[in-house]
Amino acid sequence: MTERRQLAVVTGASSGIGLELARLCAREGFDLVVAADEPQIHGASAELGAFGGMVVAVEADLATLDGVDQLYDAVIATGRPVDALFANAGRGLGRGFLDQDVDEFRRVIDTNITGTVYLIHRIGNDMRARNAGKILLTGSIAGFMPGSFQAVYNGTKAFIDSFAFALRNELKDTEVVVSCLMPGPTETEFFRRADMLDTAVGQQEKDDPAEVAKTGFEALMRGDADVVSGWKNKLQTTLANVTPAGILAEQHRKMAEPGSGER
Repeated sequence: MTERRQLAVVTGASSGIGLELARLCAREGFDLVVAADEPQIHGASAELGAFGGMVVAVEADLATLDGVDQLYDAVIATGRPVDALFANAGRGLGRGFLDQDVDEFRRVIDTNITGTVYLIHRIGNDMRARNAGKILLTGSIAGFMPGSFQAVYNGTKAFIDSFAFALRNELKDTEVVVSCLMPGPTETEFFRRADMLDTAVGQQEKDDPAEVAKTGFEALMRGDADVVSGWKNKLQTTLANVTPAGILAEQHRKMAEPGSGER
């Protein structure tokens, strides 16, 4: 009897950390359902198919419940259980909060929190019912700091970091594993899309998304609760736990204030 290939679902898989997670899954013999809210997901799917497994691409707006339902329906259509869910889709937004467009900051919240939590609720219930599965949430070290000039984004990541630990605890008596990957600044399209290229953090040297993804993938396979990628980020999170919030907010301002990269 041929052994069943495992199935992984990866969101935000058109580029960056998500694409690297999908590549790792493909190399490890997973079949894939990959999703993003942009047409580039189809090109990514073609590349991933070269590894020899099944790849289903879903272009859907994961900031909406309908978009998440579209992805879930595509998963159900495979007739396969999800062995690993990589809830990686996310969106950033720079500049001062009061200067931001309401629709733009709502989209950050709906992508990073609402869509992510709804997808995990749908697939997580299926995993719990069969008492098997792995879930990796992409949080961020940004969740440890009040995000001056990135206030909404950092707030959403604080939610995701906290939510991951809570869900893991709720499922501790099951065989469903929940892990949280907490990267620092990573070399992706994030800072361009968040309009932060003129900031100090936007211009600094950043982590390799392939290394970040590898760190998260291996942590999930080991069953770790969480992992911070990169020693500098580990140090930063350790210091954040003992530093007053006001000081952290001022430190973040120096990194994320518009024009800070030109000083």
